[in-house]
Amino acid sequence: MRYFFQHLIEEFHLPLKNPVLVFSILLFIILLSPIVLRKMKIPGIIGLILSGVLIGPHGLGLIGERTMEAEGSIKLFSTIGLLYIMFMAGLELDLRQFKRYFKKSIGFGFLTFIIPLALGYPLCTEVLHLSPLAALLTASMFSTHTLVAYPIVSKFGLAKHPAVAITVGGTILTDTAVLIILAIISSAAQGDLDFSFWMRLLASLLMFSLIMFFVIPKIARWFFSKLDSEKTSQYIFVLSVVFFAAFLAEVAGVEHIIGAFVAGLVLNKLIPHHSTLMNRIDFIGNSLFIPFFLIFVGMIVDISAFTKGTWPLLIAGVLTTFALFSKWLAALVSQFIFKLSANERQIIFGLSTARAAATLAIISVGYNVGLLSVNIVNGTVILILITTMASSMITENSAKRLLLDISENSDLEDNEMRLRNKHLMVSMNELKGNERLLDFALLVTDPQVINPISVVSVYPDNENAERMIRKSRKSLEEIIKHYSGHEAKLSTIATIDHNFSSGIARVSKELVADIVLVNDSLDNNIIKRMVGDDREHLLSTCGKTVIFCSLEKPSVSYERIVVVAPMLAELEQTFIQWSERVLRLSKELKIPIHLYGSATAFERLDKVAQANKIDAELKLQELASLEEFYPMYQKKNSDLIVVVACRAGSVSYDAQMDQILQNMERAFDNNDYLLIYPGSIGNDPAFSNYDDINAAPLVAGVETIQKIGREVSNIFKKTNPKQ
Repeated sequence: MRYFFQHLIEEFHLPLKNPVLVFSILLFIILLSPIVLRKMKIPGIIGLILSGVLIGPHGLGLIGERTMEAEGSIKLFSTIGLLYIMFMAGLELDLRQFKRYFKKSIGFGFLTFIIPLALGYPLCTEVLHLSPLAALLTASMFSTHTLVAYPIVSKFGLAKHPAVAITVGGTILTDTAVLIILAIISSAAQGDLDFSFWMRLLASLLMFSLIMFFVIPKIARWFFSKLDSEKTSQYIFVLSVVFFAAFLAEVAGVEHIIGAFVAGLVLNKLIPHHSTLMNRIDFIGNSLFIPFFLIFVGMIVDISAFTKGTWPLLIAGVLTTFALFSKWLAALVSQFIFKLSANERQIIFGLSTARAAATLAIISVGYNVGLLSVNIVNGTVILILITTMASSMITENSAKRLLLDISENSDLEDNEMRLRNKHLMVSMNELKGNERLLDFALLVTDPQVINPISVVSVYPDNENAERMIRKSRKSLEEIIKHYSGHEAKLSTIATIDHNFSSGIARVSKELVADIVLVNDSLDNNIIKRMVGDDREHLLSTCGKTVIFCSLEKPSVSYERIVVVAPMLAELEQTFIQWSERVLRLSKELKIPIHLYGSATAFERLDKVAQANKIDAELKLQELASLEEFYPMYQKKNSDLIVVVACRAGSVSYDAQMDQILQNMERAFDNNDYLLIYPGSIGNDPAFSNYDDINAAPLVAGVETIQKIGREVSNIFKKTNPKQ
C-alpha cells in the first residue's frame, strides 16, 4: 500500500511526464472548461485558451515545454486541430456563394492584406526600431489571421452567410500571400533568394495544384462510389487526403494550412453537408482535435514577460493595439465599399482579427534566422492570446445580433408552420437493399425540423402477423443504427393491415406526413400494366405526395438532376412539397437542376428556392408538350431523372405522361430515377362533406380500358427503329 501511494505521488511530480495522465487531464479540461465558463458568459474557445495558459509551462507547470513540444503528443494533436479548422472552412464553404462573392472576397483579401502591411511597416521601423527586413516580416504578421472563431459561426448556422463567405475567401488569399512573403524573406535572410528559388517555388506550386485539383478529385469520386456504405473507411480516407494535402503544400513551399483548406475545397462537392460522413467529420473535429489546438495556443503564452521591464510591455501593447485596429479598419473599408450592415462588418472583423497559426510560423521563422528578438516573440504570443479572445467575443456577439436581424426580417409564424408541416415517411420492412433510400431521405430533409422522418414497416394481417412484428424489431434496430452517425431524429413504426397500400395510407394520415418514400422497380410485365399494379393501388388509396425511388448508384456519381414536369404542374396544391425536396437535394449534392417543362413552372420553382433560402443552380428547357421531351433530351448516365407524374383528374393530368412512364425502362436503363406523384389532398374544408361521393372506381375502370386499347394497338403498330 505504501509503495502504491509513493508511486502515485511520483506520477504527479511536476511537470507531468506520463502521457496517459497528461492526455486524461487535457480531456477533462475540454469537458469542463466550456461548462464552467458558460455560466460566466465567456465563450468556450476562450476557456480552452485560458486553460492552456493555466496548465502550461509558464503557468502552473503541469505540462512542461519538453512534453508540449514533443512530436507525437500534444503538438501533433494541436497541428491536427489547426489543419481541421482550415479543412472545415473549405469543406463548409458554399462554392456557389463563393463564386457569387468572388470579387468581394478578392477585394476584402486585398484590403485585409495591404492595409495592415502598409501601415505596419513604418510602425515597426519608427516605433519598434526594427531593420527593414524584420519590419517587413513583422508587418506581414499583422496581415495574416486564423479562423479560430469559425466554429462559432458554424454552430450558429451562419457558415453560408455572405459575410462569412467573403471573410473565408479573403482569409485564404491574404494568408497565401503572407506565407509566400515568409518564404521569400526566409530565403533572403539566408542568402538563397535567386532565380532558381523562384523557379522552384512556381514549379512546386504548379505541381501541387495539378495533383490537388485534377488527380485527387478523380480518386475521391472513385473511392466514394466503390465504398458508399463503408462510412468508417470514408472518414479515414478524408483524413488521409487532408494530411497528404498538407504535406504537399509544405513540399511546395507554403504552409500546411493552405493544403488543408485546398483539401476541403476539393472534397466540398463530394461530401453532402447533411450526410452521415459530414456529421462524423464535424463531431470528431469539434470535440477533440480543435480543442487541443486551442489549449496549445494558451500553453505558448509566457505571462512572466510582463514582469521583465517596460519595453516588453510596450512591444506587446503596440503589436496588439495595431493588430486589432488594422483589421477593424480593413473591415470598415470593406463595409463602405460592399455596402454591408454594421453586424456584417463586425462578423468580418471578428473572424479576421484572431492570430494563431500563420503568425506563429512567421515569428518562429524570424526568430530562428535571427531577424527578430525574444521581446518580439513574447509580444506576439500576448498578441495571439488577446486577439483570439477578442475574436471569439466579437464573433459570438455579432453572430447573435445578426441572427436577430435575420429573424426580424422573416415571418416567424409562417416559418414555424412550414417546419411543422414537413414530415417524411419512409416505407421499408428491412434495411438490406434500402440503405440508399435512407441516405436519400437524409439529404432531402430540412435540418431545422425536429422530428423529420418516420420509418414504417407494414405486414399483412394474417396468422403470421405477430411473428412478423416481433421479427421487425431487429430490422428497426438496424435502421436506427444506420442513422446513429447522423443527428437527425427518426421514429420507427411496425404495423399490420389488410395490405401494404392500406397500411401506408392509414399511417401517413396518422403521422400527418406530407411525403411518402417507397422503394421502386420498373420490372413490371404487360399484364400488371394493363390491370393495375401495386404502384397504382397505393396511389388510389394514399392521397399524400408519393415518391417512388429507384436508387442503385451512390449519390456522388450524379452530375445533374433532370426534372420532367407536365404542363400546369406548378398549379398542383402540393407543388411546394416536392419541389422544396428536389431543391434541397440539388443543394446538398451541389449539382444543377435541368427542368424540362413550362416557363411558368420554372419561375415558381425559382420562387420556392428563394423562399426556402436554397441556393440552387436552375436551368430551363422549355417544352410545348411532353412529346418533345425524348427527342430533345440528351441522355447521360450520370443524370438523376425526376419525373413529375400526375394522378387522373388532377389539374396537370396529361395522357402523354403514361407513354413517357412506359418508355422509362428503355430510355433510362442506366439511370437512377424518382417518380413523383403530387398529393391529391386539398386544403379547402368546404368539400370534406362530399368524400362519400367518389368517382375513383369509375375513373380506374375507364383508364384500364384505355390502357388495354393502347397495348393492343401497339401490338399491331410497326416498331420505330430509332426508338
